[in-house]
Amino acid sequence: MTPSAAPRAQELDHVSNPSTSSEIPKVPQVVSKLMAGNPSPSALSDDHGTQAATDSDNNTPPTDTGDSIPAHFSACTQKSTALQTAGTPRIPKKRIISPAHLKKFQDSQTFADILDFVQSCNGCVLGKSLDQEVEQSAAIRAILDLLQTVKQIQASTPPDTSGPSSRFGNPAFRTFYARLKERCVDLLASIPGLDGEPMKAYREELSVYLQESWGNEKRIDYGSGMELNFACWLLCLVKLGILKLPEDGAAIVLKVFWKYIGIMRDIQSTYWLEPAGSHGVWGLDDYHFLPFLWGAGQLSNHRHLRPKSIHDEEIIEEFSKSYMYFACIKFINSVKTASLRWHSPMLDDISGVKTWSKVNEGMMKMYKAEVLLKLPIAQHIFFGSLLPFPVSEEEEEKEEADQAMAEEDEHGHLHHKHGTGEGQAAGWGDCCGIPIPSVFAAAKQEREKAIGGGYASVAGATSSGTGGPKSGYIRRIPFD
Repeated sequence: MTPSAAPRAQELDHVSNPSTSSEIPKVPQVVSKLMAGNPSPSALSDDHGTQAATDSDNNTPPTDTGDSIPAHFSACTQKSTALQTAGTPRIPKKRIISPAHLKKFQDSQTFADILDFVQSCNGCVLGKSLDQEVEQSAAIRAILDLLQTVKQIQASTPPDTSGPSSRFGNPAFRTFYARLKERCVDLLASIPGLDGEPMKAYREELSVYLQESWGNEKRIDYGSGMELNFACWLLCLVKLGILKLPEDGAAIVLKVFWKYIGIMRDIQSTYWLEPAGSHGVWGLDDYHFLPFLWGAGQLSNHRHLRPKSIHDEEIIEEFSKSYMYFACIKFINSVKTASLRWHSPMLDDISGVKTWSKVNEGMMKMYKAEVLLKLPIAQHIFFGSLLPFPVSEEEEEKEEADQAMAEEDEHGHLHHKHGTGEGQAAGWGDCCGIPIPSVFAAAKQEREKAIGGGYASVAGATSSGTGGPKSGYIRRIPFD
């Protein structure tokens, strides 16, 4: 912490929350349920909205320090051992179609591995900042170079401006996606341990996870399912012994994953990617979840910063360079208008929790319940030899028959052709919901409106009267 920042951080116990409104949107009950054991947000504040914490309420360092890595991850320290435990390489494919498939996934070793990976990485960043020097292995440096190449591909693929203005996805994203897909296998060969002809089949398997990490080619959207694919790609590298835990844990999150987030912000803002699904990512962010989870992990043992400090602009500005959580809040504030409690009510509700360790714990539960175990999101998971789907040889034929009876819709989801199943699998009316316009598009049009003193218009719109707005003008959707 810089000398100038320290006094400011110590004032956090006297920071008041913004004034509330009598018509604050209703916050989903999932927050209080998943963060069980915490008093309600109102009970965490005194009459002035400040945190009434005692010494015993201060953040205490969590017991998970990143050293308690699952045994099966530690066993992957040698490439030869890792290859022995991995199955025969095969091209990953989506396997989750129905709630029954989701239940199988929940009870599988692959599900446990994904959770273990997220938790292990979380433990590796406790107390570490983004600008902190961490050891970077040769594999980490190669992955960072690979991501830089992805950034260059994106920079050399400008958005399509030939058509009429739209708040939805720009078709140039498909060009970027095709160019990246074409180079994926070759890019992976630059990572030590993945080069050479014997590893070609694994490069082809890994390329599916990598190319699916940047958004949906058909819908030109992005959500936590695509973010999960990137995490699965990193997990596969751990399983192959290319990356090692806990040695590479901090660099995986603070360097690799954060660089990925930066590139994704560029892609989202350049091609105006729509948020995947009508609910975004449960109100945390239109696109992401893991930066909040691991960001809360960074802050879990911070001596001064508290969750409610996300309402203080000076604190956000000061610490957004060091902590993912504050960087995400700064991003949200930069593209959305009005109060945080209106456009991100769940983040506002979470800010009432006393300590970051409780936030971190609750977000881990939320990630399990609202990302990994939500059927529309889990359907984006790909299963291959490194992340196998739990089926026996006897069940394989039936699974193949189920796959034959399924078709992929424009959302990238598999559905039974005849609408069989239960719950969401029966009608799928609430699967992805209506298309949601890009927040970047809305923000751009707000700026144009402010500069021009009028409404942002669509090509071909005509004036409805002297001095009035044009018919066909685009107004920002509340909370988008």
